[in-house]
Amino acid sequence: MSTRTTAQGEDPLITSRDELIALFAGGEKPAERWRIGTEHEKFVYSTKDHRAPSYEEPGGIHALLIGLTKFGWEPVYEGDNIIALSGPDGNVSLEPAGQLELSGAPLENLHQTCIETGRHLGQVKEIGERLGLGFLGLGMWPDKKRDELPVMPKGRYAIMLDHMPRVGTMGLDMMLRTCTIQTNLDYASEADMVKKFRVSLALQPLATALFANSPFLEGKPNGYLSYRSHVWTDTDPHRTGMLPFVFEDGFGYERYADYMLDVPMYFVFRDGKYIDAAGLSFRDFLDGRLPVLPGETPRLGDWSDHLSTAFPEVRLKSFLEMRGADGGPWSRICALPAFWVGLLYDSSALDAAWDEVKHWTIEDHERIRAEVPRIGLEARGPRGRTLQQLGARILDIAHAGLAARNRLNPAGENETGFLDPLREIVASGKVPAQRLLDRYHGEWQGDVSRVYDEMSF
Repeated sequence: MSTRTTAQGEDPLITSRDELIALFAGGEKPAERWRIGTEHEKFVYSTKDHRAPSYEEPGGIHALLIGLTKFGWEPVYEGDNIIALSGPDGNVSLEPAGQLELSGAPLENLHQTCIETGRHLGQVKEIGERLGLGFLGLGMWPDKKRDELPVMPKGRYAIMLDHMPRVGTMGLDMMLRTCTIQTNLDYASEADMVKKFRVSLALQPLATALFANSPFLEGKPNGYLSYRSHVWTDTDPHRTGMLPFVFEDGFGYERYADYMLDVPMYFVFRDGKYIDAAGLSFRDFLDGRLPVLPGETPRLGDWSDHLSTAFPEVRLKSFLEMRGADGGPWSRICALPAFWVGLLYDSSALDAAWDEVKHWTIEDHERIRAEVPRIGLEARGPRGRTLQQLGARILDIAHAGLAARNRLNPAGENETGFLDPLREIVASGKVPAQRLLDRYHGEWQGDVSRVYDEMSF
């Protein structure tokens, strides 16, 4: 989740509705300036006993952040607490229960993305070895109950943890027990954004299936391949889901702004503190009628904060965020941006991908999204084709898109090799979670703790 690093005094007041929409338009870039942003989270655990460390304990999360400053990262404070780091590779931040996230820098190609990922993982492993900490690449804590997990000292999390049980049964699981990989990509115009949004939203369940990696809960199989994805189905209906309006005629910046104005608020950031505004209306805020700040109107930073509190399968800010994948190992951290860049950053690939899904109805989108967390690639599209079959076609399209980009590393290799882990998954028909379940029922003999050996970085 986002970490605020801008003081409110640096933000201009919003004076018209047009400024809300202008934030989206301000993200438009010509193709030569399109970049790739990759975010990935991992669980932090004590190598001694697999316990999740607290923020303040010796050798805990605070010590980890301090240790990472050795590599040039600059601390970001909230009050007296370091809650993030900033540097040339982007930002390192904390999820609610201490999951560690790298929000990578905007990079030109996938070779740079994978180098950045490797550099970050090398840094955290070096500090982790000194502190007795390990890092686990899964979509869900495999063995932890909610009450066994710490809470990080970030003001927005306290507000969200209090509010989540009012609006869904699994919001606390989302915050405390999940990890994801995300990709952030650019668009050239409103029309380009719309097409990319539609293609990526339609294919987000395919990405969820390919990256499904959360089959365990509290020490045993949970009946899902991506329990992380299932968690989102009852987190908060006001701010999650497939967004049917994206596929309707007339969708664009204004329609997304209307959606966000209808998403209830969580908080307002003032004077270095988060003010609880959970359930209140940003429309009232625009009119100076927010009960917790009577007479005050929002700044652009408040709108940016608010945009970060909706969690649909694809999210629009001044770029598009792909949000459907479970956390996983290094190879799949590199594979997720490869998948989406191949589809969305080449016009022929984008057209071909749209041709595969443009006939799907809203009911098709919702049904596929509902089936994938449990059955993965066995879910079927509207014409009876399985996602495994669709996945083979989509990966061919992504491969062609990456080949057309022709971004080479020093060895003369293009970016298509980053798709190899996904091609293997489609060819076998087994998603990562199914392989973990095979081990659980086989060589692990029902001992889920073995996953720490298999899936740690």
